[in-house]
Amino acid sequence: MQTTLKTKVSFDGTGLHTGRPVSVVLNPASANSGIVFRRVDLSGQPQLIARWDRVVVSPLNTRLTNDAGVIVSTIEHLMAALAGCGVHNALIDIDGPEVPILDGSAASFVRGIVDTGLTQLTAPLRAIEILKEVSVEEGDAFAQLSPSTSLQIDFAIDFADGAIGKQHKTLNMANGTFVRELCDSRTFCRSADVDAMRAQGLALGGTMENAVVVDGDLVLTPGGLRHSDEAVRHKMLDALGDLYTAGAPILGRYTGVRAGHAMTNRLLRALFSDASSWRYVNCDAKIAARLPGVGVSHADLHAVA
Repeated sequence: MQTTLKTKVSFDGTGLHTGRPVSVVLNPASANSGIVFRRVDLSGQPQLIARWDRVVVSPLNTRLTNDAGVIVSTIEHLMAALAGCGVHNALIDIDGPEVPILDGSAASFVRGIVDTGLTQLTAPLRAIEILKEVSVEEGDAFAQLSPSTSLQIDFAIDFADGAIGKQHKTLNMANGTFVRELCDSRTFCRSADVDAMRAQGLALGGTMENAVVVDGDLVLTPGGLRHSDEAVRHKMLDALGDLYTAGAPILGRYTGVRAGHAMTNRLLRALFSDASSWRYVNCDAKIAARLPGVGVSHADLHAVA
């Protein structure tokens, strides 16, 4: 069955790139609503559907737009939390153009969702089953979806900075894996990139409190890393959030090599352009048990930093 939130839950913070204070309220929504953002700061409170064909390509974050040109950006961490906690329907009120970065991970969103709990709706849940391999590549970056009985994420990164270096991780995302293994992993960047982004009017809200900043072999963020492979875990977090713009849970294996937001969106566009590569399946109890978020509880949060 589909789910929504039992009650509304609120978050306040600052946009990573805008540096603006912003509030977000997750509201319960009816079956088959999906994930919808509502800009309550604008006249008419325009809505934006969190769907792959409404994503504006960006290397730094995932940004939604509607026909009127209204945007909501940096949705990926919140989308990952919704996917990883098994929320299928939500109306998200936001009073600015960017979701707050909070601590740079999805942990606060997850805690709020788990605290409020979920309500099962009477409508059946559909998942997207991957039927054959679909891939995109650009230079040395690569992303692929291939058949699998559950959502698996396999990610590899390679950075010159010794504090990150080469990292590779594979996880089956069923049964609370996202909450236990990924949700507290923070966004990361090189110290030199921070100055470059700010010169372009970006990362205005970035601090050592909401990102892991590295310089060569050094981790500059106080307290260091939450995981020795926190960087690749965060890339997997991003991938889960971006994949949730498919509009339903995915049954398939995602493989990413140096992939980012834009490439994952290109992959979804390639998937949905080929009707023979996927199909909807109704989720019976056996299939539902393999989805991210099923059975998540406060006990899963004990593994989170």
